[in-house]
Amino acid sequence: MQMTGNTILITGGTSGIGRGLAEAFHRLGNQVIIAGRRQGRLDEIMAANPGMIGFQLDVRNPAAIDAFAARVREKIPELNVLVNNAGISRPESLTAEPDLSVARDIIETNVMGVLHMTAALLPALKTKPRSAIITTTSGLAFVPRNNFPTYCASKAFLHSWLKSLRIQLRGSSIEVLELVPPYVQTELSGSHQMSDPHAMPLAAYIDEVMRLLTGRNTPDGEILVERVKGERWAERDGNYARRFALFNGT
Repeated sequence: MQMTGNTILITGGTSGIGRGLAEAFHRLGNQVIIAGRRQGRLDEIMAANPGMIGFQLDVRNPAAIDAFAARVREKIPELNVLVNNAGISRPESLTAEPDLSVARDIIETNVMGVLHMTAALLPALKTKPRSAIITTTSGLAFVPRNNFPTYCASKAFLHSWLKSLRIQLRGSSIEVLELVPPYVQTELSGSHQMSDPHAMPLAAYIDEVMRLLTGRNTPDGEILVERVKGERWAERDGNYARRFALFNGT
């Protein structure tokens, strides 16, 4: 994708990787629109980044997505890049008393939110001469952790779905990219993750992602920093069993 001259919408843009990408693209002179659930965070980020636009949105709400997409199509018709980054992660015990509320929230956010937002904006993106859809998955799509079963499965679903979307959009103006983070210092699984020394510093992750995008180093449409390649290629390289055991204490 081109790195300047874009109008970029980033869901889940109020923290972590979403905010990091928003500010990095903003510094390059792109028009950046962020969407998130917390109005206070949106206000803070817009104040810190003059010219950035923020909208409150819960991607678990289909009606809210439809209304939001209609507003974007009307008010920001130049939109040419969608970054599906909104996502949640929660630990689950599959052997405890049945409670599907956590799994339902994860699927509605991580899966249905992405599918719905993409479908709502795809017709408009097709009309632009240079456009892109970037969707955040995870290294855990390839080597899962047992204590985050639905989260890992949701990211594996998106990986498979994106491969199909990429083929179906072949020949169009839309580039389909998959952003595959390793374990990064964000608040995704709780405040402890932000300072976990085992996690990749967020600034370092964003810097490496932007270098890969600038250099168009995205083979097969995947944005892979060095730190996630072990998980991404574990099965191909014969390391899956060892990495799975390391992640799961087996």
